Amino acid sequence: MLFKMKRKNYTKIWVASLIGATLLSTTSCRDDFSEINVSPSQVTTPQPTYLFAQAVLEFENAGYTYWFYNAPMMYFWAQMATPTGSYTATFTTTTATGDQGSQYLQTLKYVNEVKYYQSTLSEEEADQYKNIVSCLNILTAYLGIFDTDMYGDIPFKEAAQALHGGTLTPAYDSVEDLYDLWLEQLDEAINTLTTSTNQIELNTQDVVYGGDFAKWAKLANSLKLRIAVRLLSHDKSRALSIAQSVANASCGYIDDLSDAMLFNKATNNTSNQNYAYHWNNGFMESTAASQRVINFMVENQDPRVRFCYRKNEWNSKIIQAFYDQKRAIPAYVEANVEYTTDATGKKTFVKWKGLGEPWVRYYGIPVEFNAIDNADVYGDYFNYSTKFQLYEVEGTNYKSYCPYSMFQQQMIIGRTYTTIVPTIPGGPVIERTENRPWYGLYLGSSEVNLYLAEFSLLGATLPQSAEYYYNRGINASVQEYDRLAELNQIAYYGTTYDYDSHEVSIELKDGEIATMMSNEDYQLVGSAELQLEKVYLQQMLNFTLYPNEQFVTARRSGLPKFNSELIARENFSIVPVTNIPRRFDSGIPLETDLMYQIKMDALQRQGLTPTSAGPNGSILNAERLWQDSGAPQWGAGPQ
Repeated sequence: MLFKMKRKNYTKIWVASLIGATLLSTTSCRDDFSEINVSPSQVTTPQPTYLFAQAVLEFENAGYTYWFYNAPMMYFWAQMATPTGSYTATFTTTTATGDQGSQYLQTLKYVNEVKYYQSTLSEEEADQYKNIVSCLNILTAYLGIFDTDMYGDIPFKEAAQALHGGTLTPAYDSVEDLYDLWLEQLDEAINTLTTSTNQIELNTQDVVYGGDFAKWAKLANSLKLRIAVRLLSHDKSRALSIAQSVANASCGYIDDLSDAMLFNKATNNTSNQNYAYHWNNGFMESTAASQRVINFMVENQDPRVRFCYRKNEWNSKIIQAFYDQKRAIPAYVEANVEYTTDATGKKTFVKWKGLGEPWVRYYGIPVEFNAIDNADVYGDYFNYSTKFQLYEVEGTNYKSYCPYSMFQQQMIIGRTYTTIVPTIPGGPVIERTENRPWYGLYLGSSEVNLYLAEFSLLGATLPQSAEYYYNRGINASVQEYDRLAELNQIAYYGTTYDYDSHEVSIELKDGEIATMMSNEDYQLVGSAELQLEKVYLQQMLNFTLYPNEQFVTARRSGLPKFNSELIARENFSIVPVTNIPRRFDSGIPLETDLMYQIKMDALQRQGLTPTSAGPNGSILNAERLWQDSGAPQWGAGPQ
């Protein structure tokens, strides 16, 4: 269990320091300030090690409301997932958003608090906490990049300082200036973490790296690449220079699973069990896998399809039960079934065809526009709950079975989504309901190496070839997803539940990576343009469970590309790409807001029209954020 801070009501005082910044928030849910006022006599002075531990607990870039609101829109606009009701004219309409735009404040407040604590000490004593400040700055830069990706400028330099005399109306900083600041802070962190002596140790207070500051330095160095790729459309030479410095830095970068930012915050927390399990609300219920993405991954035998998506519910016993009742099954499912037919017309399941289990259990929904209205072609993908019902023998009870794959929610939270093995009506109940401590991967070797492959193709002078980084990145991606699937104990990992003899478990098997890499689609061959498309596409597949990073990659690369031979983007004639958003709504500031004029001025400087949720697709496409200006339009491919 993560160490709980020894303080009375200090957290309530910290909240006050956020007033100036939370008034700025243009999106998501607000904190509850009902208990801000606390007597100074109740406050105890926290140690920076405890502040650091609490900062890690509150570090969050993908909470419940983000997954509930933001993620589906990002997937649909990038065309990397499909609505369960198919794409319709309303898919560009924005909804409420959450958990993005002000997440950086969760760690920035602790940065400022530790700095204030340092100011009360002698210079020699204060220097002992330099490493802790460096680590907090890394976390804050991470979240700052995330928050600016969809909202642009944010208050940062003056934010979260009201508790110690700072302003309640902090100025907005431009994305361009913030990138400069974060790069500077990351370089300072690397220098501090690799050279400083006589530092306060974090040890068990650091659940990320166990107090290993060398690994924190690698994280800081690797994080610079996230900024570098966002600079490409503005200053390519600088972006290439950053990549070269990362690849050649003496501190190293994340190049191994043991160095990845992969951790579990707590196995139990008495104040908030969400720290242990992430949360306990449902999400992504109307977002299914894309047929084009799934087909590409299955045809190339990419094991990640099993970790990012759920098996459909049509195991061989379900199919046989439908045959027994002479009921229709989805044509695309039956295409992978070998069966016999007797004189009465009854079918008997023999075995799976093609790649067999588990590959034959993954299907996506067609991307075609209004596919739900074209029953003759796409009818088997929709209304399955009424179309594909299986009745209990000599009874009226029935079950329906989803024929396509949904996202693997068990990789994202450790509770709510139980494992229920599909069985026939009246059959055994096979389920797993216990909570599972959640493990998250925030930055891994796969991301770093795929970025380096991109930079190599774009002209950076790096120690290894683009092919080296590309192959290493894909290998790492599969291994990292396999490790996460194991740690998060997702359904069918290492077990088949002994129900269907044809069932196969989903963990990574020997030789599978080599088989996947033997496919030409996964080899870095072809024209320079095709090679770059392959790198971007692998980045997007690696970000399957990271909607923001996948969306940003799609936005800056123009992928999926129209008419691609890999994964093609569908060009909807009814909804042109110029109507598909490239960011979220800014929100409409209230005139009673203390920050009203500051917000309005910030939006005007960025050339953004204040908008709230609604049909704003053309505005959100034309009025681009600074880091998106100059990037290719949806479907145009790399420029």
